[in-house]
Amino acid sequence: MDERILFLTGRLAHDSLCREIEGLETRNFCWRVHELGLQVAGLMTADMIRRRLPPPGDVQRIIVPGLCGGDVEALSQAYGMPVERGPKDLKDLPEFFGTTGRTTDLSEHRVTIIAEIVDAPNMDVAQILRRAAAYRNDGADVIDLGCLPGVAFPHLEESVAALRQEGFAVSVDSLERAELVRGAAAGADYLLSLKESTLGIADDWAGVPVLIPEHPSDLDSLYRAAEVLAAKERRFLLDPILEPIHFGFTESLLRYHAVRRRFPEADIMMGIGNLTELTDADTTGITAVLMGVVSELDIGAVLTTEVSPHAQTSVREVDIARRIMWAAKRDGNLPRRYHEGLMALKDRKPFPHTCEEVARTAAAVRDPSFRIQLTREGIHVYNREGRRLATDPFEFWPELAVNDDASHAFYLGVELGRAQIAWQLGKRYLQDNELEWGASVRGAAEE
Repeated sequence: MDERILFLTGRLAHDSLCREIEGLETRNFCWRVHELGLQVAGLMTADMIRRRLPPPGDVQRIIVPGLCGGDVEALSQAYGMPVERGPKDLKDLPEFFGTTGRTTDLSEHRVTIIAEIVDAPNMDVAQILRRAAAYRNDGADVIDLGCLPGVAFPHLEESVAALRQEGFAVSVDSLERAELVRGAAAGADYLLSLKESTLGIADDWAGVPVLIPEHPSDLDSLYRAAEVLAAKERRFLLDPILEPIHFGFTESLLRYHAVRRRFPEADIMMGIGNLTELTDADTTGITAVLMGVVSELDIGAVLTTEVSPHAQTSVREVDIARRIMWAAKRDGNLPRRYHEGLMALKDRKPFPHTCEEVARTAAAVRDPSFRIQLTREGIHVYNREGRRLATDPFEFWPELAVNDDASHAFYLGVELGRAQIAWQLGKRYLQDNELEWGASVRGAAEE
C-alpha cells in the first residue's frame, strides 16, 4: 500500500505545491495538501503547527516547508508519526523524493586525507595542535609536519609526541635524511618521502613510508624500492609525484596510470598542492577533477595543503569530493546530484521559476510586504502594488517608496544585493537566506 503523506503549506504556495507533486515522474505515495492558515509558507513554525493542526489520523508522514522554524522532532513525537522538513524550494521536490536515482548516503569513502602543515618549523607546539584540530574538523585523517629546507625544527620530536597524545596520526615530510630519521625515531606513523637511496631509514621503524622516484621521471627507481619493501611484507605508499601545469603535469598523470598498471593492488598517494596552490583558478573545480582521477585509479591517499589565500579550503573540498566520487562509483553513476559542496560559484538549477510562475504568484499577493525572486530574465520584486523586473537593484529605488523607512530600505538593499550577485553568477537565491557557497564557507560540508 502506498504511503500517505500530508503536506503543509501557505496560501500563496498551495497551488504551486500541488502542481509540483502532480508533476513528479515517479510517485509511490498518496497525498493531500493542507493550507495552515497563513499566507507565506516560509513563516510557518513548529509551535504554529501544534496550535493549528489537529492530529491527522489518515496519514503516515507530515512534510512541512523547508524553512519552517522550531523543533520539528518534537512535532514527530506529538503526532506519533514522522514530521520532516521538505526542500526549501518546491522545484527541488524531485530530488527530495529521490526521483533522480541518486543515493544520499555520503558517509563512506576510500581515500585517506593527509593534511600538511607546511610551516611547522615556524610554529610552536600549541599552534601546531590548533592547526591540526582545524584540519581534523575539516576531514583530515593524518597530520603532516612539513619541514622547511634550511630551517631548523628543534621541536620536531615534541610536536610528533604532542600530536599523537591528542590522537592524531602523524607524518613527517622532509627532503633531509636527518629529519626523516628523527621523525621515525619520534614515532611518526608516515614518512614523506623515502627514495631507493634512503630506503634504509625504514629498516628499524614500524611506520608507513611514502616512496617517490629518485627523479620524477625515473619510475624504475620507484619500482625497485617498492619491490624491496614488498619482499619484506612492509606496507608502503607509492607517489609518482603530480607536477604543475606546463612543468610536466600531463606526463605525471601518465605516471600514476603506469604505476597502477604495474602494481594493481598497491597503495598510491597523490599530492594535489602542485595544482590547487599553483593554478590561479577556483580550487573546488580542480579538486573535483583530481579526485575523479583518484577514484578511477583507486588511489588511496591524498596529500593536500592550504598555503595560498585561494586554497584555504582544500581539506574540506577533498573530504566532500572523496565522498561524492565513492558514492558515484558505488552507484555506477556520474558524480552529479550528490552534494552541492563543490559548486561554490554556480548552482545546477539557479533559476527554478519562470516569469509566468512568478507573475502568477505575484498576482495573488494582497499585502504590502515585498517578495523577491529570480528568473533568467532578472530580479522580480513584487507586493500588492504590482511586480517590477530589473537586473540592477538601483532601478527599483524610485518605485519602491521606502524613502522614509530606513530599516525597510536597509533590508531591501541587503536582499537585492544578494539577489543581484546570485543572478549574475547563476546561483540559487531564496529571500531572507544567505547565499550558499559550498565548501568555500565553513559548515557547508555538514549541511
